[in-house]
Amino acid sequence: METEIELKFFVFPEFVDIIIDKISGAKVIEHSCLNLGNIYFDTPEQHLRKSDTGLRIRRCNDERTQTLKTAGRVVAGLHQRPEYNAEHDCDVPNVYLHPQDAWPSDIALSDLQSQLAPLFSTNFVRKQWLIEMPDGSEIELAFDQGEVIAGDRTTPICEVELELKSGQTDALFTLARDLCSSGGMRLGNQSKAAKGYRLAMNAPADKVKPLSLVKTESTDSVETCFVNSLEYALSHWHYHEQIYIDTQNQLALQEIRIAIAFLRQIFLVFGEMVPKRASERLRQELKWLEEELHWLDESDHLAYLIEEKGHVLRKLDARKFLVASLKESEKSLPNTEEMMMLLVSSRYCGLLLDLSRWILTRDWQPFLDDKKRQQLQEPIDGHSGVLLDRTWEALDEAFSVSNQLLPTDYFKLKMRLRRNLMTGTCFALIYDNVRRKGFRLPWLDLLQGIDDLMSLEPVRTRVQLLDDAEEREQLERWLLRQERSILHAMEQTRQAGLEYPPYWQ
Repeated sequence: METEIELKFFVFPEFVDIIIDKISGAKVIEHSCLNLGNIYFDTPEQHLRKSDTGLRIRRCNDERTQTLKTAGRVVAGLHQRPEYNAEHDCDVPNVYLHPQDAWPSDIALSDLQSQLAPLFSTNFVRKQWLIEMPDGSEIELAFDQGEVIAGDRTTPICEVELELKSGQTDALFTLARDLCSSGGMRLGNQSKAAKGYRLAMNAPADKVKPLSLVKTESTDSVETCFVNSLEYALSHWHYHEQIYIDTQNQLALQEIRIAIAFLRQIFLVFGEMVPKRASERLRQELKWLEEELHWLDESDHLAYLIEEKGHVLRKLDARKFLVASLKESEKSLPNTEEMMMLLVSSRYCGLLLDLSRWILTRDWQPFLDDKKRQQLQEPIDGHSGVLLDRTWEALDEAFSVSNQLLPTDYFKLKMRLRRNLMTGTCFALIYDNVRRKGFRLPWLDLLQGIDDLMSLEPVRTRVQLLDDAEEREQLERWLLRQERSILHAMEQTRQAGLEYPPYWQ
């Protein structure tokens, strides 16, 4: 058995020229060009797929290799999967070529052998280079171009794969960072097999899903909780990136933004145990990217006001003018093409690579003193209450009933509230679920109230654009009523939130 460690990227066909240019000064040990055909097998019920197992027979010239890949780990494009390879002599699979304990344990090998059938195939040309890095590590760089075929359906393949053959994982990221510096690369966590299964099943794109809770147990160490939280945020981000690529659904971009905010909050929450100087550059880049997506809130507000030809504004005489003006503003926001360019930009790809490398190589370790190193190994349940207390103290101070908060004050506090509410995501499963939901509910309502207030701003900025004095006065009265109604509800919600006992105490 071998453990395959590789990075995958989606690229454009001309990227091969960039590869040749980038490695022109590298030490190339081997170079080859291969025509590869792969047939993937599964049972009619997709038993292997459900067990996160893949079986293929690869044909290269007259030679065939049967490969079994078992469940692994993917972090921002870095794939780590145990695999078993065996020489074969035909295109009919033989389950007995691999160790029995490598297969799913809930099906007899004889039954599996009789049920296996071809599901889809991949045919592509692979140009590959074996490169020796300055530290002596050897990396196989492959450029694959071809297609996935399932019945009469096809989808293109245009990928770069970097596989660590020997040496240090860090060298893999060094080469990847150099390649992505020209842009045009997007980290991929969807394998050719995953594409094939989706094509064979004619499956729709994945659905947008909200950020859920990190699977933390009370006995987990602080460092384990920290790492699991980072990996979960990164996985949420990458999952929704693929959805946006497939569907251009703006909700997926919002989830990417939420994942970025969660990452920033994780760094803040664990900041006293994982020194901030260890993650300074990452935090700066996350802030940059979050600001690049800041327009999404405005887009949501405009869409809400324009929906159904301005149904929200139906009682206003100036509705037609307002809807037309709002639509013009909507056109000025970043479009799909600009977002697609961002997702294949050098800076964006570099951030994902740096985050993945930072997590996998534990880059915070050199910044730790003995006290912090010990704290990170202690159980999380001995620290989570303190971390939540700090978050709560910040909220209690900002939203205290003694503070008279105007709409502009709420606007300034929105992101702080949103991020602070993410703190419990790291270790919420340690605590009682009913009490946790009860505590969070008024704060989530308050967050919605702030959003409702902010949705009035695009209308407010257009008051002075109205030539008709009566329409202008009507709009001002409408805005005042809306604002008072929302603020009244928010004041009651704020008081309820402050009075509810913290679930961790």
